[in-house]
Amino acid sequence: MAESPFLDKHLNEVFDWSDSDMPVRDALWDYYMEHNGHDTKATEESMEKYMTMSADDIKADAEKLLK
Repeated sequence: MAESPFLDKHLNEVFDWSDSDMPVRDALWDYYMEHNGHDTKATEESMEKYMTMSADDIKADAEKLLK
């Protein structure tokens, strides 16, 4: 399964509550880095699941974590 192009959309494109033009991928990366003591390896592991998730699942997870 190919990586979802949803990860490259800007937050303000997909969420009416955001005015950020940061890509969803970068916002999720930053979230995990902040919440795991800036451990790059742990962040990579946390991000792996998004490579195979549907756009709807990524959106739901991102909204739960970032809003």
